[in-house]
This record gives sequence, structure tokens and C-alpha cells, in this order.
Amino acid sequence: MRACRLARLLDARLYLCTARRGDEGSFLEEVLGGPGVPAVDLVQLREKGLEWREELAGLARMREAAARVGALVSANDRADVAAFAGVDILHVGQDDIPPRLARTIVGPDVLIGLSTHDPEQFLVALADPDVDYVCVGPVHATPTKEGRPPVGMGLPRLAARHAPPFEPGAKPWFVTGGVDARTLDAVLETGARRVVVVRGITEAADPGTAATALAERLRSA
Repeated sequence: MRACRLARLLDARLYLCTARRGDEGSFLEEVLGGPGVPAVDLVQLREKGLEWREELAGLARMREAAARVGALVSANDRADVAAFAGVDILHVGQDDIPPRLARTIVGPDVLIGLSTHDPEQFLVALADPDVDYVCVGPVHATPTKEGRPPVGMGLPRLAARHAPPFEPGAKPWFVTGGVDARTLDAVLETGARRVVVVRGITEAADPGTAATALAERLRSA
């Protein structure tokens, strides 16, 4: 199970974070694409303050949609939820449960991702055997990271030097923070090849088209 998830992670480019939606079923079907159509590779339920049952139910719906196309599903922050939800990934921040402790709760098969905001945090995460992938950012100010100052493009450039994307043995990392169709080219110029997108898909007039366009640009970079 872990090996299969790692293989899918290593091939991933586009990571979507989204809250629950009234049109959740059709939305997920659109953004996850279909056979042979590059689209979202990983999807995370990110909605603060959910009750246990609400979060489990939301993740179950994501898992059902993602299973159709082989996408990975991530829980956010809560190792207890991840341990019982059957998800592929637990993503944590610097102020959440440390990856080493999270591993004792979720077990060996669930992948763990960690957010980093400066070079020291990134290099520590890169060397941490309990961290399977790293997020760097936010590169732009964004309401989804309220109160978190943007780090600019210096951190992705450092990440590209220390962990060149798709180089054998390199730990995967994703750029986050205001990444969308308008800002993607600047992100790619840093050497990054994986991104986390929120509003660029969730607030698009046509989320499916937006996801496919982003995925195609990432896979052709």
C-alpha cells in the first residue's frame, strides 16, 4: 500500500485543497478528470472546525470520487481522523502534531506531508524520514493562509537546488500560496514542477477546464 501511494505521489503534479461544496459530487468529477485526461492528482479536504463525523463523511465522498481515477486523498492536520478515514495522506503544518508522533498514530502506510515556510524548515523536512513530501510557501499572500506572510520565490528556488523535481531519490515538494493560471509561469521559472492550488480551481467559472489546463502546463514543463 505504501509503495503504491509513493509511486502515485512521485508522479503527481497538481494538488487541490478544497472545502466541502454544495455541488461536491459534480465538482470532484470535473476536477479529477477521466482516463487519459491530466487533472488533479491529489485532493485534500481543508475546512477548519469540522466535527469528527462531518470530516469523516467529507473524506469518504472524496475517496469514492478519487478511486475512480486513482487520485490520492489527504486529510488535513488531524492524525486521529486520518487513522480512521482510510485516506492516503495526512498533511500537517509546523504547529500541528510533529510527523514523528503522527506516524505512531497513522501507521506506516499513510503518507505524511509537511508545510514549510523558510529554508531551515524545508531542509529539516527534507531530511525527516517520516515526511514523504514537503510544501513550500505561501509564495504569494492569500486568504487561505491568513496571517502568514508570503515567502516569495526564493524558497522554491532553494528547494529546486536541494531536491530537483523528478530526480531519482529526490523527495517531492509542492509550491503553495496564490498559485493559479496567472502565476504558474513564475513558479515554474524557479524550477518547481508541483503545485498546490485552491482558488485557482475552486473559484474558477469552469473548475474542470481550469484543473485540466493547469495539469497540462505542469506536465509539459
